Amino acid sequence: MPTLYINDREVTVPDGVNLLQACELAGEEIPRFCYHDRLSVAGNCRMCLVEMIDARGRPAPKPIASCHMPAQDGVKVYTDSELVRKARRGVMEFLLINHPLDCPICDQGGECDLQDQAMAYGFDRSRYEENKRAVPEKEMGPLIKTVMTRCIHCTRCIRFAAEVAGVEEIGALGRGEEMEITTLERAVESELSGNLVDICPVGALTSRPYTFSARPWELRKTPSIDVMDATGANIRVDSRGREVMRVLPRLHEDINEEWIHDKTRHACDGLRRQRLDRPFVRNAKGRLEAASWDEAFKAIAARTAATRPERMGAIAGDLCDAESMLALKDLMTGLGSPNLDCRQDGAKLDPGVRAGYLFNTTIAGIEDADACLIVGSNPRREAAMINARLRKRFLQGGFRVGVIGEQADLTFQTEYLGAGPDTLAEVAAGRNSFADVLREAERPMIIVGQGALVRPDGSAVLATCREIAETFGMVGESWNGFNVLHTAAARVAGLDMGFVPGPGGRDATAMLTAAESGELDVLYLLGADELDAERLRKPFVIYQGHHGDEGAHAADVVLPGAAYTEKNATYVNTEGRVQLGRLAVNPPGDAREDWAILRALSAYAGPQALPYDNLGQVRQKLIAANPIFAAVDHVAPAQWGAFGTPGTMDSAPFASAISNFYMTDPISRNSETMARCTEAFLRKHNTATGTHA
Repeated sequence: MPTLYINDREVTVPDGVNLLQACELAGEEIPRFCYHDRLSVAGNCRMCLVEMIDARGRPAPKPIASCHMPAQDGVKVYTDSELVRKARRGVMEFLLINHPLDCPICDQGGECDLQDQAMAYGFDRSRYEENKRAVPEKEMGPLIKTVMTRCIHCTRCIRFAAEVAGVEEIGALGRGEEMEITTLERAVESELSGNLVDICPVGALTSRPYTFSARPWELRKTPSIDVMDATGANIRVDSRGREVMRVLPRLHEDINEEWIHDKTRHACDGLRRQRLDRPFVRNAKGRLEAASWDEAFKAIAARTAATRPERMGAIAGDLCDAESMLALKDLMTGLGSPNLDCRQDGAKLDPGVRAGYLFNTTIAGIEDADACLIVGSNPRREAAMINARLRKRFLQGGFRVGVIGEQADLTFQTEYLGAGPDTLAEVAAGRNSFADVLREAERPMIIVGQGALVRPDGSAVLATCREIAETFGMVGESWNGFNVLHTAAARVAGLDMGFVPGPGGRDATAMLTAAESGELDVLYLLGADELDAERLRKPFVIYQGHHGDEGAHAADVVLPGAAYTEKNATYVNTEGRVQLGRLAVNPPGDAREDWAILRALSAYAGPQALPYDNLGQVRQKLIAANPIFAAVDHVAPAQWGAFGTPGTMDSAPFASAISNFYMTDPISRNSETMARCTEAFLRKHNTATGTHA
């Protein structure tokens, strides 16, 4: 560990850091534009210049770029000398030579690195009298607005696209003053393209959907959790009044680092459209009409009172929070019904063994693996942040990835092994060449997607994957390489609390079959929209949710709930990490938090009211149901055991659980931005390949 002197103060820093990082560790601020902790070093902007004297006492002939220079023993560094201040003023003057005076109309205004550093380190006048350079705008798709005259050629966007996103679609043409950043007039086809706006230090790349919407100082900033997939990315919800204006990433090294995918960032405009803001009851003519809460609750109570418990059921959807599922489970238990399930897609997951439905390696733990087998999953669509972590591990070297299922570009090199269970059985039996890779690896891992588990033979597939994990040493004292990749933010919390069929109860698939045949009289849908509404014509359907989607259209009673930005709620991500979402805006109209609706309904329809009156009491009951909910932002290792049911697997190929990344839930389906992305990317791709959207 080298020891050096920063502003005459002795500092010891870790091996391998550069002078910029060493100065930051010592508490000294170093301005920069091109340098980024998660990208390769470019050394373009020269803003990080410092004065250096080597270990022999010889001063460097000129200020050096601290991002390029490794920290060495005995070196003396000065970050605020007169030489450094003069150099930084000169660099800033050059950077602003061609920069337009756009601050009053630039969306980056108020959170712009160029503004901040010009104030802190810049010069108060310019000696440049020639005409400024003008650069035409570039096409980067429906999410990114470009004003390339503002570009300072830091190349962060190029490096992010190539290194993190894995799509080499942005580059530079020309040299010197003629250099331009371009995509050759193509949209950036990446699920992570919105992060280009965050890393741009000036206003050259801004958010197209957010253009001219608000200023940062007008917004209330609320830390929360994303529910667009099961990764549980940490986000910040920026709101003005009762409207969510934008969603930005929050730093969490173990989950999403400092990135989020485009659906998380831009689907928030769907929160404003087709919202349920009052209760509805279907009248004698078969039409839904507005009603009061009292009328809606009485209609439900009258129907449940006349129905036997075994002919009632409840299904929880993909965006539900833990508190609402607990309240619905308690209500159904009070009514005596064992028919409830949180697996609306019919995934054959075993709730009895927690290790059998978690991403046990953890997201950060991917970086410790040295081989990976992906079964029935396309992580680029299903969990873009996990795919980015897999790519990050691949770029470090010594990481081979085999894929069984659909062929797809995962942004890193993979070995395609086969399409379905036949190949999976070959790997389990050691007859496939990739079995040797897993056998020789020190920390191999397997990722099982929902596409492999929603099939009728999903339980047998799960058992085979468990066999592979045990055969090839994926499970040990310090390493668990067995991983289930969920697509639903509500799934793990539902399994943890036991929102699954009780003794003699029906699961989601059996409930839908019973509803279609008339054997189920009452079905409660808690935000469950990924269902075939045509199968729900016979039973009395109660839908509680926040959008008028499939479930609401099939319902006899509609209860307006709150979206994820409108409530304080608990979620558990795919690795089993408990996290808390925060209320950013109030629900529209008469909509209420979901657990509160169920608590009020229980006074009408239950044998007695549910035993909690505030959120704190609900969470105490949640912890009593499973102590795992008390450990917020902590991943507890799950105990290994037997799960899945060995049996014959169908030879039909695995299919990805998600066909359209941009529309997977009621919020994204009502988003105009996601509709534009679907039009720009998915339909263009289908036209090129001759398939249908």
